[in-house]
Amino acid sequence: MKLAIAGTYSVGKTLTTMAVAHLTGLPRSSAKTMRELLPISIPGKTLEECTPAELIMLIMRRNQERAVNESHLRQGFVSDGSSLHEWAYGTVRVLVGINPNESVNLETVEVSEEVRFYGKVLEQMAVPAKQHAKAAYDSFVHLPIEFPLVADGHRPVNERFRSLADELMLKTLDELNIPYHSVGGSIPERLQKIIDIYGIRPAMSIDEAIEKAQQEYAELDTTNEVDRIAV
Repeated sequence: MKLAIAGTYSVGKTLTTMAVAHLTGLPRSSAKTMRELLPISIPGKTLEECTPAELIMLIMRRNQERAVNESHLRQGFVSDGSSLHEWAYGTVRVLVGINPNESVNLETVEVSEEVRFYGKVLEQMAVPAKQHAKAAYDSFVHLPIEFPLVADGHRPVNERFRSLADELMLKTLDELNIPYHSVGGSIPERLQKIIDIYGIRPAMSIDEAIEKAQQEYAELDTTNEVDRIAV
């Protein structure tokens, strides 16, 4: 099975993906985070400071790495995100402003010509993103917005941005006729629902899978992009 875990910021996507991978025995697929990509792509800049052209480059790098990683996992995987995610975030930025943070009134954002052009580019980037999603994933697990947005000093987003991105993701899955299941609740509840929905025989107990996922998650480097050393 090739399963993608979908959801916008601060819904527990990464920890859930790690736990699902341990629970099912499927390898986890992911791509470098923007925190990791920025120091090697645009040293010294934060995500909030990126221009539309730079955001397009970052989207391309992330999707390229994601596709390469998935191509080596022919027997199945569980993906942290999908080819649709960066495209969806970029598309919503056209609507709400390139740097959507809490100080921005998203209902009155003025769209510059540069951003309009960025939007046209993203319309074309949607073509391979959607084709890849249709071909690469058997099903999506959608994690709904249940938890408050975490202000991590990295992602310039707000609740309206999250809602619009989530709506676009679900609309796109419907458009592509890709099966998905919305799975909410605590991590144990999510895992139980997932193995029930897909009829998966677990490789270990839910508690063991969560413990391993928490250990793995604790090892993630969440250092701010400008404080990282490019490697």
